[in-house]
Amino acid sequence: MLRYIFWRIITMIPTLVLISALVFIIIELPPGDYFESYVSELRAMGEAADLAEIEMLKERYGFDQPLVVRYFHWVSGMLVGDFGYSFEYRLPVNEVVGDRLWLTILVSVVTIVFTWLLAFPIGIYSATHQYSWGDYGLTFVGMIGIAVPNFILALVMMYLANIWFGTSIGHLMDRAYLNQPMSWDKFVSILEHLWIPVLIIGTAGTAGMVRRLRANLLDELKKQYVVTAKAKGLHPLKVLLRYPLRMALNFFISDIGSILPAVISGAEVTAIVLSLETTGPMLIKALQSQDMYLAGSFLMFLAFLTVIGVLVSDIALALLDPRIRFGAGRHR
Repeated sequence: MLRYIFWRIITMIPTLVLISALVFIIIELPPGDYFESYVSELRAMGEAADLAEIEMLKERYGFDQPLVVRYFHWVSGMLVGDFGYSFEYRLPVNEVVGDRLWLTILVSVVTIVFTWLLAFPIGIYSATHQYSWGDYGLTFVGMIGIAVPNFILALVMMYLANIWFGTSIGHLMDRAYLNQPMSWDKFVSILEHLWIPVLIIGTAGTAGMVRRLRANLLDELKKQYVVTAKAKGLHPLKVLLRYPLRMALNFFISDIGSILPAVISGAEVTAIVLSLETTGPMLIKALQSQDMYLAGSFLMFLAFLTVIGVLVSDIALALLDPRIRFGAGRHR
């Protein structure tokens, strides 16, 4: 096991190097750069751009140098914690992300916990009571949750909140705390607003997870070892929790590779609709404006979390399911 983990960590290095090169090239593919877009935008509004400042920034961040030189400058900076400069916000990337990163992690982690706490009992009940009225009802609700996009649900909730309660559910806090340093009152305001995006974002995730858990658990409940365990007189609940449920959790563990980057990226479209102060809208805006260092840093962080998540899921799967053995193909 330790040898396998060491080998996987070693292979992560060339994987991340290749990803960084692809990210840098893709961001550079569109014609022009941020400065050209910025000047064009100012001219369209009838304003004059400070060309001297723009030329100074271009020279400072190597835009007058070849593509390869700028790539190595960017990668070497990330290795020492310098993620570059955000031209859109006129601040270093580390300062731009700031509270948005922690707010995104808070929303995503609470959403994941909410999804799992809701999906587990519903999925288990639906599988153990197959074709019952409860199963049909939960399946119908789950289909609606899968079919309705999160941003549509967000728009509906915003409309109903304004009609029924006369209030706006946008933002993660009261407007008085926007762009203010963290305080106890601001934290309480965040908790008061947190349930809204968690409910909206978690709806589709819960519905999809229930369907997968039900399908996997039904497959395990029909296997011979479950029938044998019941025939030996074991309590049905003990049989369910000790054997088939454990085997049905494989897809939960394998999802870690996608859950970790989702914690940072969040539900971008829903965040835009609800005006959430998370990193998702910032990433989309950075890609649109070609703010390369901000966008590239986000994408590299997501890639790093994906690689780590896949490694963790592979190790956890081997510990959870004794049927999985590393290097089994070499011993056949």
